Amino acid sequence: MPSDMLKLREFAVRYTAAWCSGNPAAVAEFYSPDGSLRVNDDPPAIGRSAITSVAQSFMTAFPDLCVIMDELKPGDEPEYHWTLTGTNTGPGGTGRHVRISGFEKWRIGADGLIASSEGRFDGADYRRQLSANV
Repeated sequence: MPSDMLKLREFAVRYTAAWCSGNPAAVAEFYSPDGSLRVNDDPPAIGRSAITSVAQSFMTAFPDLCVIMDELKPGDEPEYHWTLTGTNTGPGGTGRHVRISGFEKWRIGADGLIASSEGRFDGADYRRQLSANV
């Protein structure tokens, strides 16, 4: 495995651990200071404070949040594929367990951090899982 790919894989493993840490600021640290994270068709969260808020929203909704890295596809814009599991027991939660898979297409900045991430998952399936036992 080329050293660049090895470094990217190590980065992705640490990023995955940050999502599982319960510390949303730890997720934001993987982004350039003016980096962006876009989830599905939501407006992008720009800057570490906004990215922290996005991560916090998932961590609050799913206190037992667990993210698993399924695959890392190399390229000019690497794709980080993941599966998220958790129980929606945060404030106003449904108490339902969800398991969704998706991916983020990353653009890595000159600083070695994520300059932008375009994330996608099946929103209809996510909403279905929140509303019914599956």
